[in-house]
Amino acid sequence: MSGCSELIRESGSGQQIDVEMVFVEGGTFSTHYDENEIFPPPVLLGDYYIGKYPVTQKLWKQVMDGSNFSHFRGDDLPVETVSWDDTQKFIKKLNIMTGKKYRLPAEAEWRFAAAGGKEGKGYKYSGSDDIDDVAWCSENSDAKTHPVGTKKPNELGIYDMNGNVWEWFADEFGVFKAQTDSESFRTVPDRIFSGGSWVFPSRDCRVSNPSISIAPSFRYFDLGFRLALSV
Repeated sequence: MSGCSELIRESGSGQQIDVEMVFVEGGTFSTHYDENEIFPPPVLLGDYYIGKYPVTQKLWKQVMDGSNFSHFRGDDLPVETVSWDDTQKFIKKLNIMTGKKYRLPAEAEWRFAAAGGKEGKGYKYSGSDDIDDVAWCSENSDAKTHPVGTKKPNELGIYDMNGNVWEWFADEFGVFKAQTDSESFRTVPDRIFSGGSWVFPSRDCRVSNPSISIAPSFRYFDLGFRLALSV
């Protein structure tokens, strides 16, 4: 059943690691970017877990030996100013500590969960048509991040999928190839994120808002992530 929350507790480095995940029952999902009416082919998703909240600074510090890149500081605030590359280092360490296989969500998984999965009611934002119910954006954030879970959850019981911080996905945006002296080479592919943030207006926090692509080394103080876990 979609929306079942699971608290995963593991001991690592003498600390208790708490990761709250929400079970998402899979289904057929078609991403619709309403800005330009792009309808990619439907994707068949299996069951998976996704983070109930964005990764917090408390969890980040537990895993990363106390380091914290975040501009705004607080254990219950979402971690931010982390690159895609940084998330991979965090996930690698977390998996060693817990023995599990956490990862970033694929874009389709994130969007399906943000839209409420099979429980979705077609809301503009994740859980409501009123941005103030579910998300921190430039109109209501007072120019800062806020503790996770302080707005209402969506239909699956997932918080902050819009606003507060943008969230990295696992997906590559694309691969650029060029020819030099008859030798082909490939650059590092860009990675993508979506969801809106405390800096951006409500129109950028819609579930259907297109993803943004950027270099995996990019950091900014409104860019974070949440975890996923295959069943």
